[in-house]
Amino acid sequence: MSSQQKSKFFKDVKHYFWDDPYLFKICADQVIRRCVSGQEAIDILKACHSGPTRGHHGPNYTARKVFDSGLYWPTIYRDAQNLVKNCDNFQRQGKITQKDEMPQNSIQVCEIFDVWGIDFMGPFSSSRGKKYILVAVDYLSKWVEAKALPTNDSRVVCKFQKTLFARFGAPRAIISDRGTHFVTTNLQRSCKSENHASWSDKLDDAVWSFRIAYKTPIGCTPYKLVYGKACHLPGELEHKAYWDLKHANFDLKTASDHRKIQINELKELRDQAYKNSLIYKEKTKRILDSKIKNRIFNIGDRVLLFNSRLKIFSGKLKSRWSGPFTIS
Repeated sequence: MSSQQKSKFFKDVKHYFWDDPYLFKICADQVIRRCVSGQEAIDILKACHSGPTRGHHGPNYTARKVFDSGLYWPTIYRDAQNLVKNCDNFQRQGKITQKDEMPQNSIQVCEIFDVWGIDFMGPFSSSRGKKYILVAVDYLSKWVEAKALPTNDSRVVCKFQKTLFARFGAPRAIISDRGTHFVTTNLQRSCKSENHASWSDKLDDAVWSFRIAYKTPIGCTPYKLVYGKACHLPGELEHKAYWDLKHANFDLKTASDHRKIQINELKELRDQAYKNSLIYKEKTKRILDSKIKNRIFNIGDRVLLFNSRLKIFSGKLKSRWSGPFTIS
């Protein structure tokens, strides 16, 4: 034994004393705890973790219960960690963090209005009998449509979709998975006012502010990507923007030629928006995936499947996991 080890031994030994037939330790909190080992320690750990009134808590809580019971052994935290890792009930109750999630699968859309995300916001305080907002967002252009509604049932969704299809054509897919969260936050902020009961009157303004706001993923505003031109605002008239200072041109030939140029440029604009969106999503995926713990599964492994819907729809008494399943 080296001098350093001897020094540590004599430093530690002063915290222990023998009271036949047991060994005790005076812990840092000045509580005297009996030292246990071997199978007795494992049995105590199991009783504190999975006994009738123990609740299948995590390793730290389980170790804390052992300490509160007046017992001690040096590897208690490591043993608790190993026990909890193999506890079926704890795994089914456990939460999932970002590092445990699956790598991101980006949805890259080629044509405008091909794929829409649809979602409900609310319920809010009643405004003219309306309690919910149904939001639809085009995945490529980020063009947003929204409607204030009294209910959030399938009937109003079908009616809203019919209106959407009549204006923009039938899409290839409609996705409803809370994917419009990047819109709902902005809409909630825009609809806020001193009189919360008037939010339904401000919905059109909120939606419009979103349509004409610059979007980093596409490199322009949704309005410009849809119509091929910038949106002129009332403030430009008030402060005399350059286009307002020019004389209005009522010559149909000149106006027609100018609009043709805008439409021809629109294809190029949308191609660039597609590239910008692809770059943005690849960058976002790379950042998010870098935070995910790399897990390797082998054929024959038994696994539990996390129910991600419980992150959206609370179910406090439901198990978050289903299974076990065998990888084949």
